[in-house]
Amino acid sequence: MAVKKQAKATKAQATKQFGVLAMTLLVISAMFGGGVFNIPQNMAQSAALGAILIAWVITGLGIFFLARTFQILADVHPEMTSGIYMYSRTGFGKLTGFLIAWGYWMSAAFGNVGYAVLLMDALNFFFPPYFKGGNSWQAITVASVIIWALSIFVMRGVKGTSVLNSIGTVAKFIPVVVFIVVLAFFAFNHHLMGSDFWGHLRDNALQDKPLGDIFDQVKSTMLVTLWMYIGIEGAVVMSDKADGRTVGRATFLGFIIATVLFVLVSIIPFGVFSQGELAAMAAPSTASILKALVGPWGGIFINVGVIIALLSSWLVWTLLVAELPWACAKDGTFPKFFAKTSANGVASHSLWVSTLVMQAAMLLVFFSHNAWNVMLSITGVVILPAYIGSAAFLWKVLATGGYPQKARFSRIGALVTSVLATLYGIWLVYAAGLSFILVGCAIYAIGLLVFIRARKEQSPDQPVFTRNEGLLALLIVIAALVGLWMLFTGHLPQVYQPS
Repeated sequence: MAVKKQAKATKAQATKQFGVLAMTLLVISAMFGGGVFNIPQNMAQSAALGAILIAWVITGLGIFFLARTFQILADVHPEMTSGIYMYSRTGFGKLTGFLIAWGYWMSAAFGNVGYAVLLMDALNFFFPPYFKGGNSWQAITVASVIIWALSIFVMRGVKGTSVLNSIGTVAKFIPVVVFIVVLAFFAFNHHLMGSDFWGHLRDNALQDKPLGDIFDQVKSTMLVTLWMYIGIEGAVVMSDKADGRTVGRATFLGFIIATVLFVLVSIIPFGVFSQGELAAMAAPSTASILKALVGPWGGIFINVGVIIALLSSWLVWTLLVAELPWACAKDGTFPKFFAKTSANGVASHSLWVSTLVMQAAMLLVFFSHNAWNVMLSITGVVILPAYIGSAAFLWKVLATGGYPQKARFSRIGALVTSVLATLYGIWLVYAAGLSFILVGCAIYAIGLLVFIRARKEQSPDQPVFTRNEGLLALLIVIAALVGLWMLFTGHLPQVYQPS
């Protein structure tokens, strides 16, 4: 009996590998990628300081309620490991669960390609002009090599990846903190923070021009701010590696730390540079800013930080991008092929297919006129249903009387959290705009083929779709066909401009 108990304890310990610190670092690293080093330009591109402040308030509240949603669900349903799709599957059916999982998986893959683009931009600082824009043939070649190298490293096992991620996460804080301190000093002396606060003036000397309605300015920043927080669900995706309380704490701590840093990096530069000047900065804009203030060493310092940050986050997302299809395959959401693991416990088939998807997306980047923004926007759009589905599931748990009376969070608090998180998700869909939503539908339409395969494996004698699922699938296919037609006829120039 004692031997059996010891065996069970050993097995549980092997399954629950991450503590609060390791899981929090994973969440921060998943969010805290290279994007933080380009926030000033991304935010200032179409919004003035006043609108950016409003955008951060909206985003901060929205992501807070989203993070709290994950925290509550991890507490109420700790058995739902990899909950980012299981919540929707349990609450709204097999097709919805699959689409959430597929969208999240594609978002992770495209997000890694976004990291690749920004990494090549950082390398261009040292080797101009070979990697300019992140999508030259030299950039595509080097990024492809890194994609495969990271996948090979992840194949060696989760523990080594966790240790390297922890080191990388700590290391990439250093250039961000230095940037904030240096900019705060210069901002205190320049007093430019109030210059054209609402973006209504034209000042050729400062490169400022009227930016239009405040509402439109705020809306234009939404996918940028969403991109910064993608990864907040990292602890939930890896929830089979920790208990529910650890997942909840790591999610909330990661949110608080990342928010403070994101806001400071995007706001303080306005004390030294105008909106127009920031909008014209080359990526990564924090390097351009620091170089302008302290000389060449500033650009070198930040670009080295970008490279460390990107490789660290890219490594985490390579792990996450393989984890979800594997978890989905275990319960029949994905085909059985994805359930294969290596001797090191890594989801090998899932990882290699994910790597092929990333490689294909990397080749598509070559034809994009603004590779970074395109990857950022597509990643944000296809992940939105995962966030909305999780919030809506909590709403359903409350509405159907399934919320435990002894839960750590009150029923009223959980209800307010679920409603506000859902509304925030719907607002983001509106802010994303038609162009990227149609492209997102094309990605989901491809996934329907995988769903059909999984359903035939799991239930060969049953219809693949229910009546409502069939209608949903038809609508997705129609939207995808419309989107592809518009894409290749030049009606979606934000995504692709045919030659």
